[in-house]
Amino acid sequence: MTYDATLSVEQELERFMSGLVRRNPGEEEFHQAVHEVAATIIPFIHDKPRYRKAHILERLTEPDRVIIFRVCWEDDEGNVRVNRGYRVQCNNAIGPYKGGLRFHPDVTLSTLKFLAFEQTFKNSLTGLPMGGGKGGADFNPKGKSDSEVMRFCQAFMTQLSRHIGQNTDVPAGDIGVGAREIGYLFGQHKRLTNEFTGVLTGKGLSYGGSLVRTEATGYGAVYFLQDMMREKGTTLEGKTAVVSGSGNVATYAAQKLMALGAKVVTLSDSSGYIYDPEGLDEEKLAFILELKNVRRGRISEYADKYGVTFVEGKRPWEVPCDVALPCATQNEINKKDAEALVSNGCVAVSEGANMPTSEDAVAVFQAAGVVFAPSKAANAGGVAMSGLEMSQNSGRISWTEDDLNKQLSDIMKNIHHTCAEYGREGDHVDYVKGANIGGFIKVAEAMLAYGVL
Repeated sequence: MTYDATLSVEQELERFMSGLVRRNPGEEEFHQAVHEVAATIIPFIHDKPRYRKAHILERLTEPDRVIIFRVCWEDDEGNVRVNRGYRVQCNNAIGPYKGGLRFHPDVTLSTLKFLAFEQTFKNSLTGLPMGGGKGGADFNPKGKSDSEVMRFCQAFMTQLSRHIGQNTDVPAGDIGVGAREIGYLFGQHKRLTNEFTGVLTGKGLSYGGSLVRTEATGYGAVYFLQDMMREKGTTLEGKTAVVSGSGNVATYAAQKLMALGAKVVTLSDSSGYIYDPEGLDEEKLAFILELKNVRRGRISEYADKYGVTFVEGKRPWEVPCDVALPCATQNEINKKDAEALVSNGCVAVSEGANMPTSEDAVAVFQAAGVVFAPSKAANAGGVAMSGLEMSQNSGRISWTEDDLNKQLSDIMKNIHHTCAEYGREGDHVDYVKGANIGGFIKVAEAMLAYGVL
């Protein structure tokens, strides 16, 4: 695509997106993620020929490489099973590729390309030297024995190991890849390479992991929400919070919300959501953690135990609240959900999951004056802590929980400051615009410094 200085912003955006869709047919999640960024970056670079002539945005939306491989393994009955594995290495202009691995039957190349693209901006916002990547497989660990999960992880890492390294690409966990899976993956990499390096993050504390890593994404989303509320001249004290999900992000977001004086009234899983009008407490949260991390049960068991409402097959966005934290999966808040949240009094949304709000839902929030934190800013706490784990591994040191919580809080404050700097419009902050531009500038300047690569 040639540089054309005569095009308007609207024409340039339409031209850019039509080209991207043509080159990436059927990848709807990737199209959505790129459009959300391009809609703010193209106006920003419209009068900046140095970015436009170098085609920085076009280069950012074309991954450095996409690796697809077959994963063969045996189940407990001796049957040969075949899955597809991926690693999308999007951009390493400011550091090694960094991003999670997702094991889920719905994993597609489109999903991973959107996540790797988002990760590039997110990692830039942290201020740490990390590029953007993402990977995974269409493997479902649910219902599998530990032995089956181990055999799959070992087969997956046998293929992936030739493409990663502590100075090349450092994966982590994501949906379907928790402590168990990271242990199997790291062990296989160690066996294959005969090296003990920080090639994966999210490791167990006994073999190079970091304190606060499990809590970091949820805590970070709440720290960012706290800063947004402070920007509005208020706090989280006494606010009613609706949270979706019941994994690490959701449960630790709930824990931090409670610590800051908010009342958390919902959690959810794929079967539905619970509504507890009295709010969670430490005992109830401990039950959820045991239910999900040990017994791998369903959220409806919470409703049975504590005598609260379970709403089957729905998400919790119809529940009245002051703040909302979507912490489950992408596109879980649609336009109708957003309208319900606005009409029920929601004043702030902080995304704990990756791109959990559709574009038309974001437009509803922004039109209503709801402060909205996109995931590339709000859920950057997890990868920030992964970056700190990489630093600890490189230095063969371990920082204390207090040290790490302080660093996490500082990083989230700095991200908020960056978003406010580039997104301020009078007395209002457009956090989507601020996050996109703030993340873009650092990567773009590095790419310009290298010349045409």
